[in-house]
Amino acid sequence: MQVYNITDFGAVGDGKTLATDAIQSAIDAASAAGGGTVFVPAGTFLTGGIRMKSHIELNLSPGAVLSFSTNPEHYPAVTSRWEGVLQQVHMSCIFGQDLENVAVTGSGTLDGNGQPWWDKKRNAPEKLEIPRPKLISFDSCRRVLLRDLRLVNSPSWTVNPINCSDVTVDHLSILNPADSPNTDGVNPESCRNVRISNCHIDVGDDCIAIKAGTEDTAERIPCENITITNCTMVHGHGGVVLGSEMSGSIRNVTISNCVFQHTDRGIRLKSRRGRGGIVEDIRISNIVMEDVICPFILNLYYFCGPRGKDKYVWDKNPYPVTEETPCFRRIHFANITARNVHASAGFLYGLAEQYISEITFDHIDISMAENAIPGVPAMMAGISEMNNRGFFLGNVRQIRFHHVTIENHEGPAFYVENGEQVTVEHCESRNTKQSERLLEQVTIAPSEQEAGEV
Repeated sequence: MQVYNITDFGAVGDGKTLATDAIQSAIDAASAAGGGTVFVPAGTFLTGGIRMKSHIELNLSPGAVLSFSTNPEHYPAVTSRWEGVLQQVHMSCIFGQDLENVAVTGSGTLDGNGQPWWDKKRNAPEKLEIPRPKLISFDSCRRVLLRDLRLVNSPSWTVNPINCSDVTVDHLSILNPADSPNTDGVNPESCRNVRISNCHIDVGDDCIAIKAGTEDTAERIPCENITITNCTMVHGHGGVVLGSEMSGSIRNVTISNCVFQHTDRGIRLKSRRGRGGIVEDIRISNIVMEDVICPFILNLYYFCGPRGKDKYVWDKNPYPVTEETPCFRRIHFANITARNVHASAGFLYGLAEQYISEITFDHIDISMAENAIPGVPAMMAGISEMNNRGFFLGNVRQIRFHHVTIENHEGPAFYVENGEQVTVEHCESRNTKQSERLLEQVTIAPSEQEAGEV
């Protein structure tokens, strides 16, 4: 296959000369010939947004840097999703729509130069009229490959395939400052057949987030058949997160052989009334976590985002089950170690009308921090800061704990509020006062609870 070197089209790797037209011309020439490899040699090439085409591989040499402009005019408006909703957004730094067989590869670097975009996000009077660019986003594409790249300083989400099929994300290093806003690592959204492997992700928001649109998304397209393996995650708000945009449903997900360090929370599932959708058939195994607020969160009262503070979201009284009622079920955790945990060993809270169900924890070893920093395990009305708590469960059914060890906890190892068929087998408390109970179950009617509180 023919190789198209961007310098042959006028690109200059001095970090100052805008190379957008040259890079786009190389892509267009390759496309006109039926496909090919567009090659970026060593050097720093300043560019605006790049629009990919079918049957094109954009390959970055070691030492090659695509340094993306901070001028909003270099990212024209396109129609795509932003946080689950179809709208006008700035084109991503690398963008493609309705493509087939497209790849971005090589040992070079994509630098989103995100600082000015983050400043606009933080400074309300200077917010952009339309959302910030993502670093890489492909929309409604088939057979997408991202491999070997170093991705840094993304203006917002780093990698966001939307409604794509047959997606491979392999051997990426994603580095965004821990305080950079909404700089998620890899976010497959309403995609099918996605493989994420061998990545190192250190970001300012969720490391990996699986999404499927909100209640405001006209097309309800599931995110399904997702495998995540052999990844290391650092900082961020969660190691692997499902939701809260999950109205199209999320199913058939495996997460294995990963290490999470300082990720705020570990495995986190979140949604709320109004979203609808089902999260089901999820398996998580062979994970090591260190220094997290809470390793396991399944929360159906998540209140962040539009309308999140409405009574319909936080009210603990049961509502009729409709298509707007989300559901979490058939989720299984096995062979997981979590060390230096601060707030709670786990937090599961279903809706009063739709219990979280069919959840198993098998061979789990959790050690609470000696000098724990109090924190809130889940974003839910009425949950106060806590530390060294065991598992906190509310509105759950068919939950099984098997060979679960919790060390250095305060209060019961398993506190269950409104639970049915909760089984605790071969579980153990360590380095805990003998008077602490292993399991405590209570039944609280909604009328006995304060509005918005548990």
